[in-house]
Amino acid sequence: MSVSACSRRAVIVALPMLLGACASMPPPPQIAAPPPPVDPFEAARYGAKPGEPFEVQPVDLRKMNPKNLKQEVDFPTDQPPGTIVVDPHSRFLYLVQENGKALRYGVGVGKAGLEFQGSASIQMKREWPRWTPTPDMIGREPDRYAHWKAGMDGGAENPLGARALYLFKDGKDTLYRIHGTNEPQSIGKAVSSGCIRMLNQDVIDLYGRVPRGSKVVVL
Repeated sequence: MSVSACSRRAVIVALPMLLGACASMPPPPQIAAPPPPVDPFEAARYGAKPGEPFEVQPVDLRKMNPKNLKQEVDFPTDQPPGTIVVDPHSRFLYLVQENGKALRYGVGVGKAGLEFQGSASIQMKREWPRWTPTPDMIGREPDRYAHWKAGMDGGAENPLGARALYLFKDGKDTLYRIHGTNEPQSIGKAVSSGCIRMLNQDVIDLYGRVPRGSKVVVL
């Protein structure tokens, strides 16, 4: 047998062993992509708020969807500037500006069947508001809410957060609020008992922009 024939035969014999060795090799380890860098401007905007009577925790922006952070957007509407428009389906709150623009904030909204719809106005504004669960809330979840039927003073643990805007319709309190939250992970979700919740930093910003009597439209 020639040398070249022996060589070919050796290759043919060895080939299955080589393929088997390749097939049994483990896949290369997966390297997780590094988290995107945090914008210093956004980090400052959503950082702790000095000068408040209670601590405002900074928001971990690495855990937030960027679309839920405050930003100016195009928003053509027939509502006049200064109107608040809440779209619970997309889970955004818009503060209408001039020239077809709006400031957009991500919000948490009410669970199915608990939402407010229609027009209202802001008749009260409170910093670090006191919270009292409604009778309906206590009736639905007594183990969770009955303990607080006499109310909870404002503070860092209060579910209304740093600010609250109280919605009235036809001169009556609707019991719905636009308020802060100590659960930033709930922004962008339908989790509340009907109220519209915002990051504390965002509700502080909105609170300073809207006076009493401002119109609110919930789609």
